[in-house]
Amino acid sequence: MVAVEQYLEGRIAIITGGFTGIGKAIAIALAERGATIAVGARRQPEAVIEELEAACAAFFYQKLDVADVASVAAFVDALASKHGHADILVNSAGVTAHQLVCGHDEQSWLEVIDINLSGPFRMIRACLPKMIERRWGRIINIGSTAATTAVADHAAYCASKSGLLGLNRAVALEGAPHGVSSVVISPTWVQTEMFDNSMAIQARRTGHSVDDEIGKLVAEQPQKRLVQPRELGALAAFLCRDEALGITMEDIQLNAGALW
Repeated sequence: MVAVEQYLEGRIAIITGGFTGIGKAIAIALAERGATIAVGARRQPEAVIEELEAACAAFFYQKLDVADVASVAAFVDALASKHGHADILVNSAGVTAHQLVCGHDEQSWLEVIDINLSGPFRMIRACLPKMIERRWGRIINIGSTAATTAVADHAAYCASKSGLLGLNRAVALEGAPHGVSSVVISPTWVQTEMFDNSMAIQARRTGHSVDDEIGKLVAEQPQKRLVQPRELGALAAFLCRDEALGITMEDIQLNAGALW
């Protein structure tokens, strides 16, 4: 096995939504490069906790609801007390709602916007001051190609990811004089639990099988495949390098040639 350069040794990384999908893959990638990993999520599956504990030299976890200001503060304070302040923040927690604008449920709209857009804002607000103070920080926001190329029945999701681009640009400017970068990674369809759930909903609507729906989607992709979570992990790890400081304010599309 080829040794992985430990360029994140001594760094502390928060990953929201880090027990599943993209967040979990990023947590593992950063751990492999020496970072202390702090995962926060509303659900804490025991099997995944054990997996991450085995993969990380130093691992911290606590319940975190990014829609709750008090929960965000409690998580950040507990991490600081045990390990120190975060050097890296990965905003990966996210949800979607399969609804058109016509007849869109008010509560679903508010929940998606609150978690996908206001959640990153709350986490950045809690972590950015200490990054600026120490003159080193990396903020990575998980967006989506849906921010620029939408589909009708994910209205709230598309709106939230578009808003994330604007937030990211403001944060990048605020951190720029202080050694802090802020980047959005916008993937196309990624093979995760959220993707599986979306395909199951689509299958119920069309009367087709889940495998048929996935097969149809894959056939439409230029690379004839789904992006894998580990690809986002590798990209996020690169963006945390010292040499990557100049990559900021960017919307990096990991699109495999697809529009969405």
